[in-house]
Amino acid sequence: MIRRIDLRGSAIDPRDVLPRASVDVESVLATVRPIVDDVRDRGEEAVLAWGERLDGVRPPSLRVPQSALDEALAALDPVVRAALEESIRRARIVHEDQRRVDTITHVVPGGSVMERWLPVDRVGLYVPGGRAVYPSSVIMNVVPALVAGVESFAVASPPQKDFGGLPHPTILAACALLGVHEVYAAGGAQAVAMFAYGTAGRDGCRPTNMVTGPGNIYVTAAKRMLKGRIGIDSEAGPTEIAILADETADAAFVAADLISQAEHDVIAASVLVTTSIELADAVEAELAVQVPATKHSERITEALRGPQSGIVLVDDIEAGLGVINAYAAEHLEIHTREARDVAMRVRNAGAIFVGSWSPVSLGDYAAGSNHVLPTGGCACHSSGLSVQTFLRGIHVVDYDEAALLDVAPHVVALANAEDLPGHAAAVEVRVQPRTGG
Repeated sequence: MIRRIDLRGSAIDPRDVLPRASVDVESVLATVRPIVDDVRDRGEEAVLAWGERLDGVRPPSLRVPQSALDEALAALDPVVRAALEESIRRARIVHEDQRRVDTITHVVPGGSVMERWLPVDRVGLYVPGGRAVYPSSVIMNVVPALVAGVESFAVASPPQKDFGGLPHPTILAACALLGVHEVYAAGGAQAVAMFAYGTAGRDGCRPTNMVTGPGNIYVTAAKRMLKGRIGIDSEAGPTEIAILADETADAAFVAADLISQAEHDVIAASVLVTTSIELADAVEAELAVQVPATKHSERITEALRGPQSGIVLVDDIEAGLGVINAYAAEHLEIHTREARDVAMRVRNAGAIFVGSWSPVSLGDYAAGSNHVLPTGGCACHSSGLSVQTFLRGIHVVDYDEAALLDVAPHVVALANAEDLPGHAAAVEVRVQPRTGG
């Protein structure tokens, strides 16, 4: 069901052999460009038309009426409501500790630099709605934006045939729980373009400064195409889990966690890196039992059998850490002796889950952490969604005359060294005695 890669005794660069889903965003840019251009030119009508063509349904209006949000919340299963409320509560606790404060550095007497942290003015938050329903993604997008102090934001999620062209009611209920009133029945590239260009009309969507949230390859392509006009959080790829384990790991837990991410998509990646061939055998045996018992067994089987998934055998934990850091997984679980110590030695991962009792599913819903994370190896240079995503650091430079006079010779010297005499002159005009009447 899942292939093996034996790196024991090998000096090969893990990046050359590790499984990874192949996603060619460039290949769909030509498909996405006409959608983006049409929304730019025709606004709301284009968003509705492309939704009808691609999602098979045309909502009665692009903006979801407040009555639909209220009705979705009123009809929400109390058990699900309690779970969403607890997820929101825990996410707030974690994200509120990410707040940034302004700092002033007094460089010299009379000369200071302040770093101010200001929220983005307006943000578009995308919540996918394909094979699964993701009210948790509403929480993961909205909570950090709220904590950051973003004053204006809108949520977009694809219209659903089964719900009269509205987004899924659980998504609407999550929006209502969070006090989000501006929600649009729009998905795919057309939703990203709507956020970038806006739509006219009384209930139209005003352009946003940033778009965040995961989506399919068409959403990713639109974000890439429009980056610059809008800021983006990342180009999300297929979900992935890596597990670093030794012989102490519970094979049933490991198998269940590999399955949990394979459940998302046929190109989802599930990778086990282990020092123990006995564990590898036991995990394969567990997969053979657990996968057929799952609701989405066909999808999971295809993901586990795909080239993006595998069991990697290594000589020891040190070698395993080398593989894990090279892979830079979106989600990384550590199932080893002294798991926390091992976790603290990881350099590259979107999020790390320590020990047998911290599965990725916990982070997806209720750990308090954010589940919008870098994929495709981007965790070696990028972070997941956080309060910081929605903040901009602005330097405020405040020097008085004496402080400028003190440093002026250095500024002039560096400006002249770079052959930028105008830069030097802008200082010299301030520090040299003036002549003439």
